[in-house]
Amino acid sequence: MMEYLRTPDERFEALPGFPYQANYLNIDDCDGGQLRVHYLDEGPRDGDIVLLMHGEPSWCYLYRKMIPVLVDAGLRVIAPDLPGFGRSDKPSKRSDYTYQRHVNWMQSALDQLDINHITLVCQDWGGLIGLRLLAENPDRFVRAVAANTMLPTGDHDPGQAFLDWRKFSQEVPEFPVGGIISGATTTDLSPEVVAAYDAPFPDESYKEGARQFPTLVPITPDDPASEANRAAWGVLTQWNKPFLTAFSDSDPITKGGDAVMQKLIPGCQGQEHTTIVNGGHFLQEDQGEKLAEVVAAFVAANPLA
Repeated sequence: MMEYLRTPDERFEALPGFPYQANYLNIDDCDGGQLRVHYLDEGPRDGDIVLLMHGEPSWCYLYRKMIPVLVDAGLRVIAPDLPGFGRSDKPSKRSDYTYQRHVNWMQSALDQLDINHITLVCQDWGGLIGLRLLAENPDRFVRAVAANTMLPTGDHDPGQAFLDWRKFSQEVPEFPVGGIISGATTTDLSPEVVAAYDAPFPDESYKEGARQFPTLVPITPDDPASEANRAAWGVLTQWNKPFLTAFSDSDPITKGGDAVMQKLIPGCQGQEHTTIVNGGHFLQEDQGEKLAEVVAAFVAANPLA
């Protein structure tokens, strides 16, 4: 049975700008165990649902600036922490972390929450997992916003910036989570905010997922996740529901991905795609309120039929 670590609750007390109530699901694993998965659920119960998917090595704290704007727009916001991150349980071995497992875990979360008519908002690994969920549950999703993310199949060069990041992530003696977030923003983060990103990880033993994720991105055509991602693209290239790109202007990792999506995904046609100015890779930190306004306007402009 898979073993896991659970970050003590006191690590999450009095985090700046984060007054939100914790919610939990128990997710069955294929090994017969269960993981506790944390999520936020804010806003009116009858509002249009916006699913905020974070990436690596962040957690739902990343969306704290966006949540008030979205809730004020009448939207219900659900923001999970991926297993291995945030307040969710953290499997203790790197081999416990696979791309498919994370898709399966988040599929279980969707099923338990029993949510539909979802607007997906995804960044970084939030897109690698979220776009798979969309493609495998097309009837659940009605809109999507992609921000600094991708759905790689390994059939194209990932770019030097990603390869440099991957090399760094595997070789650095101590994985500096808060420093990584701070280094991929255009604004200076306060020590308190950097500490909030470090909060889920009391020591290196809690960072097995954060270490493993960069190695799980498909960069060769025969990667274990490549075929499933190609199948997801088969759905996305037929996706006619509204799809918006809102990439930032200062992210070398995902630069140009928005143009690919706009070209290949039919739902991108006629949408007011935007570039978020003065935003780094973690644009939710730099321009969270602006991105939230874009999402709210997108939902309002594309009402359910």
